[in-house]
Amino acid sequence: MMDSSLKKQLFSLLSLLLILLLSGQRERVQAEAVQPTKKLFVFGDSYADTGNIRKSLSNSWKDPYGITFPGKPAGRFSDGRVLTDYIAKYLGVKTPVPYRVRKLMPKQVKYGMNFAVGGTGVFDTSTPGPNMTTQIQLFQQLIHDGIYTASDLTNSVALVSVAGNDYSHHLATHASPQGLPLFVASVVNQTSMNLMRIKELGVKKIIVGGLQPLGCLPQVTALSSFQQCNASSNTLVALHNNLLNQAVTKLNQSWSSSFAVLDLYNSFMSVLNHPTTHNIQNQLRPCCVGVNRNYSCGSVDQNNVKMYRVCDDPKSAFFWDLVHPTQAGWHAVYNKLRTMNALEAIQF
Repeated sequence: MMDSSLKKQLFSLLSLLLILLLSGQRERVQAEAVQPTKKLFVFGDSYADTGNIRKSLSNSWKDPYGITFPGKPAGRFSDGRVLTDYIAKYLGVKTPVPYRVRKLMPKQVKYGMNFAVGGTGVFDTSTPGPNMTTQIQLFQQLIHDGIYTASDLTNSVALVSVAGNDYSHHLATHASPQGLPLFVASVVNQTSMNLMRIKELGVKKIIVGGLQPLGCLPQVTALSSFQQCNASSNTLVALHNNLLNQAVTKLNQSWSSSFAVLDLYNSFMSVLNHPTTHNIQNQLRPCCVGVNRNYSCGSVDQNNVKMYRVCDDPKSAFFWDLVHPTQAGWHAVYNKLRTMNALEAIQF
């Protein structure tokens, strides 16, 4: 039998352990209340879209898109993860739910939301989707409806992707490229206004993608059998990025370093110029292509026979299709951005 003094000691020890356990739980709850979940809000185009574009409009909902992640087509313009996924990873949050399916995934709303739609631009393009102004209005409506509170937004980051759809649409609808410099200025000016609007809605940190080297996209390098980038296309990119950096510098003078430019040009070029450093063998040749010019990645004929080819190892290719990186490509760019300290601006 246990004597009474030993019983008292054990009872005291158990009581102390219970008090410590309860206080630990209380401190954890208090810590969670002090540090609410970070939120990521995403605006833009196919470099950031994780499932908003309508299935009827895009091959991104068809095989072989998504073969690496999540293992089936899910609306991402890649074989797997895209820029949004890696920015979410950096912030330590789950990839935000696409606006289109927000009501089907209500528990995911607390991590933020993705409004980006493939093919869209700062202005209207040939893709029938919401331009960036409209995407921001959808965000504003959710705030108005109380889905996100002011305190939610003080712990939030916005990713804004402007990957060049405005320029491809402009070149397709204008006979001469003469007015292009003026159009570049208008795209950057509208982007700046969009960034300011997102900030005015209460988002704490905003990171906007600089333009990637358009002259290195496979749809351009196909003319050289995927051997070299087009210098004149990249001159346009340099103009856009110079104006964007100036605009963001000006915004930061008013908003105390709330904005940053994600240097996609130099991060892309670093990987493309030193592919083996990132285990990339094919830096300009896309992994997935149509069997001829009439078809593209994901195309099928009238008998549902696939009319595309996929490389043996998507992990060794930088580009997935004629425009978009593979998951391996995005991962290499993400790693380069980290070594460039380009993402530190969105830490808080």
